[in-house]
Amino acid sequence: MRGAALMIAILSASPVLADSPVLVPPIACDLTDTCYIQQFTDHDPGADARDFACGSLSYDGHKGTDFALPSLAMQATGVDVIASAPGVVRGVRDGMADILQGSPGAPDVTSVECGNGVVIDHGDGWETQYCHMALGSIAVTPGQSVAAGDRLGLVGLSGQTQFPHVHLSVRHDGAVVDPFAPDALDRCGAQATGTLWSDTVPTPPGGIISAGWATDVPEYDSVKAGTVAPDLDRQQNLVLWGLFFGGRVGDVITLQINGPSGPIFSQDIVLDRTQAQLFRAGGKRAPAGGWPAGDYTGTILHLREGQEIDRTELTTVLN
Repeated sequence: MRGAALMIAILSASPVLADSPVLVPPIACDLTDTCYIQQFTDHDPGADARDFACGSLSYDGHKGTDFALPSLAMQATGVDVIASAPGVVRGVRDGMADILQGSPGAPDVTSVECGNGVVIDHGDGWETQYCHMALGSIAVTPGQSVAAGDRLGLVGLSGQTQFPHVHLSVRHDGAVVDPFAPDALDRCGAQATGTLWSDTVPTPPGGIISAGWATDVPEYDSVKAGTVAPDLDRQQNLVLWGLFFGGRVGDVITLQINGPSGPIFSQDIVLDRTQAQLFRAGGKRAPAGGWPAGDYTGTILHLREGQEIDRTELTTVLN
């Protein structure tokens, strides 16, 4: 996932404001491989939405950064939410159920969209807020001092969530601050003079969240849950699938399958709309007598304006 460095935008890691906290990402996972940033703070002052780079990875009025996990299965294993900077816990909320909005039985979260969460006071008017944490996982109490990297709880599904993630809000004197461009919330694309991060944080404009094999086009819910587990053999259909984020109109998704004797499937899919997340799959029916025994390779590419944003390669052996 996100193996193509060509399209990854990385800002300089030098805090832009003298009194600001210096931040680390609020999630204990690898942002270059396992988890990723799904949405950034909205920089459009009107009814539209745009991220700090004038891209589409935001929505109207979004007041923070969403650090996402690739599947519900990973969330279920327990992924720590950590403090982004030292400070004192100002408040916590727990007790809300872990239910994705839109799911059967999802509660009304009006006025409690953050779900279970923590607010940390960093002094000089600065605070961070951590949202959508798992029910019963909050590991800190009001008044407690924490250091950067201290465990606050677990990534959950509480509040206004449609995918597993922790939402980080940064505020100064109550005003929203984008840690990627703290001096430019009313505009986008301007050259940032620094960030609030202690180190560079990868910010790809889209890419592959997860990918796999199947014997038929899998259900989208199974893909998002991370539960697609095909029993491949030479008599079964061979399908390649990918889950993507940050898709834009005109992007091209390429799916390719090569077998022991060479290419057996190739498809270029041109996206006709912009989507925060999307799923595509393709493949071939098993031939009479089954597939030849040997190694099979699946390659998935995400292209934008002819340039590679991301690629992944999968291999399997059919005996």
